[in-house]
Amino acid sequence: MTNTRIEKDSMGEFEVPSDAYYGAQTARAVANFPVSGVRFSRPFIEALGAIKRAAAEVNVEMGLLDLETATGIYQAADEVIAGTLDDQFVVDIYQTGSGTSTNMNTNEVISNRAIEIMGGIIGSKSPVHPNDHVNKSQSSNDVIPTAIHVAAASALHRELLPALQGLHTALLDKAKLWDNIVKIGRTHLMDATPIRLGQEASGWARQVELAMARLSSLQPRLCELAIGGTAVGTGINSPMGFGAAISAKLADRFGLPFVEAENHFEAQGSQDAAVEAANQLSTVATSLLKIANDIRWLSSGPRCGLGELSLPAVQPGSSIMPGKVNPVICEQLIMVCSQVMGNAVTVSIANTHGNLDLNVMLPVMARNLLESITFLASSVRVFTDKAVIGLVANRERAESLVEWSMSMVTSLAPIIGYDAAAKLAKRAVDEGRTVRDLCLSENILPAAQLEELLDARKMTEPGIGAGGD
Repeated sequence: MTNTRIEKDSMGEFEVPSDAYYGAQTARAVANFPVSGVRFSRPFIEALGAIKRAAAEVNVEMGLLDLETATGIYQAADEVIAGTLDDQFVVDIYQTGSGTSTNMNTNEVISNRAIEIMGGIIGSKSPVHPNDHVNKSQSSNDVIPTAIHVAAASALHRELLPALQGLHTALLDKAKLWDNIVKIGRTHLMDATPIRLGQEASGWARQVELAMARLSSLQPRLCELAIGGTAVGTGINSPMGFGAAISAKLADRFGLPFVEAENHFEAQGSQDAAVEAANQLSTVATSLLKIANDIRWLSSGPRCGLGELSLPAVQPGSSIMPGKVNPVICEQLIMVCSQVMGNAVTVSIANTHGNLDLNVMLPVMARNLLESITFLASSVRVFTDKAVIGLVANRERAESLVEWSMSMVTSLAPIIGYDAAAKLAKRAVDEGRTVRDLCLSENILPAAQLEELLDARKMTEPGIGAGGD
């Protein structure tokens, strides 16, 4: 049986595990919300610790907190930031919509750990009180929105953007390496005119480049922080300049341009920036899903598919078919991208519950937004390292399909006319012959002119032909 201690909150006494740093309010929340077992993520807890550390510093600077008390808070908050107290953050995501339970979880953990550091008795609230000292000049209603922005902005900066940069570099390398490999293009999954494999890869690289630009463009909105607005945005119980001072300290810590929100009523009544971020992440996910699917299609086979690319073999693909290897690295990215799209829907719905002066679905918004960032970052790194870098072009296969395609007839259309070219294409398919062979046998055009028109490489360059789509 777990040993317990008795702590008090405004509702009375409550049992708390004796080895816990959290207190009565956290323990009540654990009892009230046994819903999912899902907890706040590391970036969010780090952000909470950083906010509490900065708040203590500013309260000291403004003469509102004595340095001795603050020193204990500093050390405890630093441990929260570092992750050594993560097991003490025990409240379910599906809790009070303001995230008050998690704010108090943070206050109690820092309070009790500071008390321990200062030689006091855990649970006594002396000499460090969770509300009067750790939460001084703050409210859950400005702390939690601030933590969402800080965690999201820093996770994008530290994790996802570097991962995308790695993928972009790898794809650019492939685009250059494969620039001289001509293959058949495909539209509607059907044969189209020739394209260079490097050109296709350059399109993927550009998608990733634009993905990075989209995510970077979020920074100004995510870097506006609600801190200083306290309960409803008016800043009650918070000194003038408090929000700006904390924002400056967070900017120094994370190396990001955090500033106090221009309008605290907007910053607490809604989470529009979180919605924008979640939906930009969804857009990025659609790009990545397209790239993963293209590579999966082009590497299908190895003998009975398109087979123009070969993915690295990373694990057996079947429990019943010996020797089968599947595009599992592409598939994990596809699944993550699908989750990210769903997360964006959840965040968007949650923002419709910005009722009057506070959004009341903050925890689920935080969970889904941060999950999208961290999942994508990890998934993209895996995709880059285990799929793209080792991706190999099958030149012989790619080039053999070009000559066999009936779409080679497209370059003849400006010379012999669309209808005549269409008849040639149909005959090539019906008779199982190449366009070149059919034209030579029928003396459609002089051999030299035909050679020039059916030069697949030239078909991939601007200015060739005069036809439409």
